[in-house]
Amino acid sequence: MTAQSDRDRGQHLRRLTLAAMFAGLATLLGLISVPVGPTKVAPFQHTINAIAGILLGPWYAAGAALVTAFLRNLLHWGTPFAFPGSPFGALAVGGAYRLLRTDAAALCEPLGTGPVGGTLAAWIVAPLVGSHGTVWFFLTAFLWSSIPGAVLGYAVIRVLRRVPAVGQWAVQP
Repeated sequence: MTAQSDRDRGQHLRRLTLAAMFAGLATLLGLISVPVGPTKVAPFQHTINAIAGILLGPWYAAGAALVTAFLRNLLHWGTPFAFPGSPFGALAVGGAYRLLRTDAAALCEPLGTGPVGGTLAAWIVAPLVGSHGTVWFFLTAFLWSSIPGAVLGYAVIRVLRRVPAVGQWAVQP
């Protein structure tokens, strides 16, 4: 085994551990939610998406968001609308951070959650669970959650950057 493969394995383990921690934190913070029609607006999910997208990259952040959606539904703290809502916001942040290399990429979270997640919620999830709602309804509900969550995530990232150890946690995309 080479030193490079050991570093890659360590990087993978660090990302996986942080993704699990973010999923657990987002699951617990999901208890703070507001029912909006058939959905539950949970802005802290989007805060975690913004932070994870920057610190972990798009794929691990989206994986953490999917695990969170699964756990929230398993515990009956969420709705099936969390599945299309969360991962696309995390992907948007991670992708934007790779391109822009700025913490302001956290503010891109609503771009994935709103248009992509809202459309998938209306076209796929709502009919599957016997719910009704237009794309506009889900887009609005998801944006009510993701905009404040992304702004809070950006603020948290700005504060975390002042902590020396965070530089060691962040994974270079």
